[in-house]
Amino acid sequence: MTYHFTTTIPGPMQRAVEATTDALKRHGFGVLTEIDVQATLKKKLDVDFRPYRILGACNPKMAYRALQAEDKIGTMLPCNVVLQERDGGRIEVSAVDPVASMQAIQNAALADTASQVRELLHQVVAELDAAGTA
Repeated sequence: MTYHFTTTIPGPMQRAVEATTDALKRHGFGVLTEIDVQATLKKKLDVDFRPYRILGACNPKMAYRALQAEDKIGTMLPCNVVLQERDGGRIEVSAVDPVASMQAIQNAALADTASQVRELLHQVVAELDAAGTA
């Protein structure tokens, strides 16, 4: 089982971050955190790395349901969406598949919520894909 949904969209990075954030909002997610991995690695290790961002996305309604079903599920929240620059300046967008990441937890209520979040994130990536190839 793959653990992510991925598409590639036009750059530059900031435009791709904005498009991804907007698509997430349309599907009920907010971005709680944004980590600029490239800048962090430069600052902490003085190494050069490609443009790479991690967006910590959360759908509050789904997070609440998951927390009600499994009190330690916060160890797996929020849902990460990764944007990284590829050759030609295109940006690869990958969203976690929550069903794959939570399959070790034996909780039917959580599995149902994870399936619903999976569908929403899949819609986000499909929407970006459609917009990026149009």
